[in-house]
Amino acid sequence: MPEFIYNNKVYYHPAEFAIDRIGGTWKMAILWRLQETTLRYSELKKSIPRITDKMLASQLRELEADGFVKRKIFPTVPPKVEYTITRRGIKAIKIISEIRTYGQSLMKDMKVVLC
Repeated sequence: MPEFIYNNKVYYHPAEFAIDRIGGTWKMAILWRLQETTLRYSELKKSIPRITDKMLASQLRELEADGFVKRKIFPTVPPKVEYTITRRGIKAIKIISEIRTYGQSLMKDMKVVLC
């Protein structure tokens, strides 16, 4: 497949493009938590204890911009915001599940010690 450009970035493989959308430390973790339920920002934050507020907000904005999550704002004081996974996000869960299974197998093979 020839290289292609998206948002001024050159990609050399569709897998690279997909990983750029859902990869990194936090995006898969966020999508995984949203796969079966809608969560408020604070609930997401509590479920991922090591993520900073700045990083969570940033990752949620990127996931929303790419169509993996939907944000709903309720006009209350203080504002209530909920995040829901979209159809595109559900499609990504299938891939994340496969990567997770492979990761668990790889961890076992490489004798990774859990913290």
